Amino acid sequence: MNAPLVAASLMPSIAQRAIAPAFLEQLQARFGPQCSTAMVVREQHGRDESAMQAPPPVAVVFAESTDDVAAAVQLAAQYHAPVIPFGVGSSLEGHLLAVQGGISLDVSRMNKVLSINADDLTVTLQPGVTRKQLNEEVKSAGLFFPIDPGADASLGGMCATRASGTNAVRYGTMRENVLALQVVTASGEVIRTGTGAKKSSAGYDLTRLMVGSEGTLGVITEITLKLYPLPEAVMAATCAFSSLADAVNTTIQIIQLGVPIARCELLDGNTVRMVNQHSKLGLAEGPMMLMEFHGSPAGVQEQIATVQEIVKDNHGHGFQWADTPEERTRLWTARHNAYFAGVQSRPGCRCITTDTCVPISKLADALLDSVDEANAAGIPYFMVGHVGDGNFHMGYLIDPDNAQERDTAEQLNAQLVARALRLGGTCTGEHGVGLHKMEFLVHEAGAGAVAMMRAIKQALDPHNILNPGKIFAL
Repeated sequence: MNAPLVAASLMPSIAQRAIAPAFLEQLQARFGPQCSTAMVVREQHGRDESAMQAPPPVAVVFAESTDDVAAAVQLAAQYHAPVIPFGVGSSLEGHLLAVQGGISLDVSRMNKVLSINADDLTVTLQPGVTRKQLNEEVKSAGLFFPIDPGADASLGGMCATRASGTNAVRYGTMRENVLALQVVTASGEVIRTGTGAKKSSAGYDLTRLMVGSEGTLGVITEITLKLYPLPEAVMAATCAFSSLADAVNTTIQIIQLGVPIARCELLDGNTVRMVNQHSKLGLAEGPMMLMEFHGSPAGVQEQIATVQEIVKDNHGHGFQWADTPEERTRLWTARHNAYFAGVQSRPGCRCITTDTCVPISKLADALLDSVDEANAAGIPYFMVGHVGDGNFHMGYLIDPDNAQERDTAEQLNAQLVARALRLGGTCTGEHGVGLHKMEFLVHEAGAGAVAMMRAIKQALDPHNILNPGKIFAL
């Protein structure tokens, strides 16, 4: 039996490795101006959107090709120096922190879409391409990539954290949408996993092993993704509810009836107030659902009619509809700005964000109790959810200099995760483990499964140089 979950620390255990001067000299000789030791650059690459802190990396290498990545990793392997892959820095659980020192390997300049195969509905690209950039480049072919975590994240980072987001209820996560990868291993070797085929039974599924590995098993340098035809008809809607319970029950019924809804998001009244203030909107300040329907015109109308009946039965009201891209963007502003609205609602705060995911039948139990606990604790917070697949997020807004607030927020996080695990869910639906949820992973997966993960890590990265100190301790 595992011990009870306890609050994590915002300050990771720091065990910096000594970095040989010769390593930095060889990096600078190989990369010239692509290698920076300037403090401002190092600090930029030594933090993410989490509230955790660690010393910055000793250097930042800006890779511009797979050869650059391989050369940097080969040098790091020679000196047993940590390498931390970096995309745009939007991760939320301390993934990018140089807790054991080493270098940050920035792949943001590897930002080319290499090929679009419209006939096969696939695209091959470099890891620094962002999701918005990708959709701009494929829309002229009548295609789109649906995974939308909110932030304009890099596709490499989205692969590494097995991201999902607002469209996952219909289109799945990165796990279902990555067909093949090119990866630089811990020795600096370049390998390929997967093919352009939709399925394969050939050997171990190395693609799925790399997707979600958070940079601990290899550095992704090329990605082949599934694409989808742009829907013939798209309709978005928002509606308000008198209570959070009514909104949650509406979601559960929509999914259990098999409505093929594309997006099904929830904001509580507290979050709507923050969004109104941040984005100068006039949304009704109560629990709000945001929905989107994709398909043929007749199919979309059928989905809408079914959902309207469910909403009516649960006392929903105030529908706003949007069928043009501009109107849909306006309606979705509330959801996409929720994080920034929360942070700006309390100047100087840091946000301890967390997410869990539970079976849809357990969503009400998990979400409503978590919101009640946050309200009782008195910590400012926001709550948003990809509730169509049982995934929701809490953001606790703390004074970084107030130890009591930090402890309260971390205890709320521990209680939320413990509840999700009791209900058959997971400690993280899409953020990943990083530093912040290492202990929770043991409670979820069990010591035997984590030991197997460690064995894989040690076999593929015997000197523990790839993003060390993340997911589990070695």
